[in-house]
Amino acid sequence: MCMPHDRGVDLHRLVDEFAAYLAADRGFSVHTVRSYRSDLTNLVGFAVERRAIAADDLDLELLRDWLWHASQAGLAKSTLARRAAASRAFSAWLEQTHQSSTDAAARLKAPKAERHLPRVLNRDQMADMLQSVATRASTADPVALRDQAIVELLYASALRVSELAGLSLSDIDDSRLTVRVLGKGAKERVVPFGIPAHHAISDYLDRGRPQLIEETDGSAPLFVGARGKRVSTRTVYEVIAHLLAEVPGSGGSGPHTLRHTAATHLLDGGADLRAVQEMLGHASLGTTQLYTHVSTERLRESYRTAHPRA
Repeated sequence: MCMPHDRGVDLHRLVDEFAAYLAADRGFSVHTVRSYRSDLTNLVGFAVERRAIAADDLDLELLRDWLWHASQAGLAKSTLARRAAASRAFSAWLEQTHQSSTDAAARLKAPKAERHLPRVLNRDQMADMLQSVATRASTADPVALRDQAIVELLYASALRVSELAGLSLSDIDDSRLTVRVLGKGAKERVVPFGIPAHHAISDYLDRGRPQLIEETDGSAPLFVGARGKRVSTRTVYEVIAHLLAEVPGSGGSGPHTLRHTAATHLLDGGADLRAVQEMLGHASLGTTQLYTHVSTERLRESYRTAHPRA
């Protein structure tokens, strides 16, 4: 490590070291590390233009100026919030590793991110989607069988797309109808799924996956692509986006819409909020509470549409 106050410190190198720390020591996801690295690279460029070339040059005034310029450029509040979080984490790390004499970003704030209610399919729309993938799977096409299993499991267990793509054969417990998931921060949880998802997964394993790959070792990927390799998150996104394009409504068009839908339907059905939190793998109950707002808004809309005195 370099000594503090060294004017020769390469800020770009410090960003690289910080990114490695986030991945190795903090267990941040590849996506989060990439986002933080991009934000901090932008910060370093901004700083260098103002002749700030050392860690101690990244003071609170410069950081506030950086966020202000970003807001004037029209960046979304969610992006500004992430940039503030990245710079706060970086600043704290600089002080902890003695690269900087102070944690300059400790008091840095950004505008609160605008929180829009997520897109949620109603029960009929979800039933139609499930029927659509079942019809395609009835042809016994291996990719169609896989896609049916993917959709059923995403909706049944409210998984993140990265969690689903990362599943191995050994993660499925047929006897208990559960799946072991490695979530954010490398935290493991066990999530249930229902009979329809069980049937779809079994059909895929019996009639679909063997046509795509012969490997049956427990550590082998559960879902594979047409070439037999582990399915990518992009492939799953494309599958769901294609299905959602056939469903009326605006909003998200990726796998997270099925996660939102599953969580909302659970709460609509009377599930306990903390149980849903555990199922989703949310660190904060406040994140899960978003879905209670969705349920409330759906109730209001139904009332306005159906009640004669609304």
